[in-house]
Amino acid sequence: MSNVVIVGVQWGDEGKGKFVDLLAQEIDYVVRFQGGNNAGHTVIVDGKKAALHLVPSGILHEGKICLIGNGVVLDPVVFVEELDTLIGQGVDVSPNRLKISSKTHLIMPYHKVLDKARENKLEKGQKIGTTGRGIGPCYEDKVGRVGVRASDLADPDLLKAKIAAALKEKNVLFTALYGIDALAVDAVFDEVMAVAPRIIPHLTDVSSELEQAWNEGKSVLFEGAQGIHLDIDHGTYPFVTSSNTVSGNAAAGSGVGPNKLDRIIGILKAYTTRVGEGPFPTELNDATGELLRTSGGEFGVTTGRPRRCGWQDIPVLRESARLNGLTDVALTKLDVLSYMDEIPICARYELNGQETDAFPFPAVLPDAKPVMTAMPGWKCDISGVRKWEDLPEAARNYV
Repeated sequence: MSNVVIVGVQWGDEGKGKFVDLLAQEIDYVVRFQGGNNAGHTVIVDGKKAALHLVPSGILHEGKICLIGNGVVLDPVVFVEELDTLIGQGVDVSPNRLKISSKTHLIMPYHKVLDKARENKLEKGQKIGTTGRGIGPCYEDKVGRVGVRASDLADPDLLKAKIAAALKEKNVLFTALYGIDALAVDAVFDEVMAVAPRIIPHLTDVSSELEQAWNEGKSVLFEGAQGIHLDIDHGTYPFVTSSNTVSGNAAAGSGVGPNKLDRIIGILKAYTTRVGEGPFPTELNDATGELLRTSGGEFGVTTGRPRRCGWQDIPVLRESARLNGLTDVALTKLDVLSYMDEIPICARYELNGQETDAFPFPAVLPDAKPVMTAMPGWKCDISGVRKWEDLPEAARNYV
């Protein structure tokens, strides 16, 4: 199989883990290339169920090599907890199967404290809806060239010096701006060093590992987190995540050339969901939205938060196709809509009295009104259907 990138083309939670799990059976390497433990996949293989936040989903498939790329931000404590959970399930997470780029930045305890303090300080309407996992502050330190890399765990003196330098600034924010206690250098250092021996054996040069894999004729799957419209540049800014979620970041986030990316598969639900704050033109704040939520099991893997639910949005998908260069599309949860007499779809928007097929700029998106088209429902259970031709005609028309 050629090299494949998996991305979500809505606001995340599209079911990417299911397709990573499916394709991992035919792939040799699985690479996570961005984000942190603010994302999650629930996968079940041979009766083993795992909620994965940092470890690539392919780990449940025997013999597959899983890599965490330089574009990820890794919470060392959470990573070790995830390792222990997998070990308890009998999964092989040895360093020859699960590897971390030495260039991967670490989420430190002060990042999590800062993340939560900032969100709590914001007024209603200004809140981003962060998970409070420290993702954004970690990326800030990375871009500010003061971050802690995974390789620093092998140099305790350097690590402690970096922590001390970081807390000079962070502690001023904690005490003077947010009114919370300062953090002690030794306490932060000890917390991170306690798990360092579990992480250091997994460190490697992911870029070189992938080059060697291709020289040996191996195939690679690049696993994205979140969704395209949470991209830091191209999403509904500022209600976005802190990394680039577009397919092109699979190259930068793992250290390979873009010519290695052969297929770009976009995953989407048959309807739309969003977690956290931000504009959502087709959102349903009524009994229908609640029915979609309960029927679709729309609760976050990482936070347990109920997802906001709404109708399918074609301008959102068209924008995603353009931004990612999609070669394939995979649709999930079509069966959730089976009870409906008719199913509305947002075909375009009305903005300033005119209709447009384009996805509006984020600043004006809250003013855009969806123009809906109703499709007839199929009113029968399709959960057991495995072939396109066995779907009811109305379901095929909807797709």
